[in-house]
Amino acid sequence: MIATSPSLRRLWQRGCDFLGADLAIMGGAMSWVSERHLVSALSNNGGFGTIACGSMTPDLLRAEIQATKALTQKNFGVNLITMHPQLDALIDVCLTEKVSHIVLAGGLPTALAIRKIKDGGAKVLCFAPTSAMGKKLVRYGADALIIEGMEAGGHIGPVSTSVLAQEILPEIRDVPIFVAGGIGRGEAIVSYLEMGAAGAQLGTRFVCSRESIAHPKFKHCFLHAAARDAVPSVQLDARFPVIPVRAIVNNGSRNFMLKQRDTIARFDSGTLTREEAQLEIEHYWAGALRRAVIDGDVETGSLMAGQSVGMVKREQPIAEILAELVEQAEGALAQRKVG
Repeated sequence: MIATSPSLRRLWQRGCDFLGADLAIMGGAMSWVSERHLVSALSNNGGFGTIACGSMTPDLLRAEIQATKALTQKNFGVNLITMHPQLDALIDVCLTEKVSHIVLAGGLPTALAIRKIKDGGAKVLCFAPTSAMGKKLVRYGADALIIEGMEAGGHIGPVSTSVLAQEILPEIRDVPIFVAGGIGRGEAIVSYLEMGAAGAQLGTRFVCSRESIAHPKFKHCFLHAAARDAVPSVQLDARFPVIPVRAIVNNGSRNFMLKQRDTIARFDSGTLTREEAQLEIEHYWAGALRRAVIDGDVETGSLMAGQSVGMVKREQPIAEILAELVEQAEGALAQRKVG
């Protein structure tokens, strides 16, 4: 167990109590990366791991939850994509397997989905892109919110973490709020806690942990990238909206531009329907991410990473990363007392 001072405990006690963890540090759900090994390591070392369900089937998710349970007795969560065609069945799996926390991501969840989870005995966390949306989600029954800025890796919104925090933290006090996006050091965690956050969610910082199954080539790209190397993808045609994806620039990100251009041309020629064209564009990243993370194809695969990637300097055990974050947070608090 990582020791924390009374000052830090006081700041994030609400988050710790909500998660049932010693540290109010959540692991972001990263497809192909946030699986049993990383999730259990985070929970076993005082943090809170979250399985990235992504496009898993109910059977695959059940197997992953059970495999995670075999590695940890601590709480962990499951991140479900609201647009998944089998969302109800995935929720059923989580409830049957007694998952303590479920994160609903990738769109506005329905009040019905939130109620189903709560009635099943799990706690619900939802992403709030605006203060108004956050308040609506609280009315729907969300037990906690996550606010994630555009500095994050993967699919991102248009607003920075610091602005979201200033807009939302003073406005919503009913439920715990976890701040995410661009966080790589403990000092930043403390600053958001002092603004009213209950805790933080980090993803990119954990990719190069020893427990992460990401391919060595994938980790190598992280270790040698700067913040400016992680950039959002570009939408070519307003008829085919693209949620920006932040990734380290490589041939894969350049190929996404070509993919859009080719798909739009086939739609214009009548070869594809609008729905088929949109689906092809949206599906590009899922396969590209697996090629990079699992197969090590860092040339044409997707290197999804947040701008905090520049703070990832070496491969470390999860325990060491968490201890560093706490040490940095404690250092910031000690400096405030001196000042």
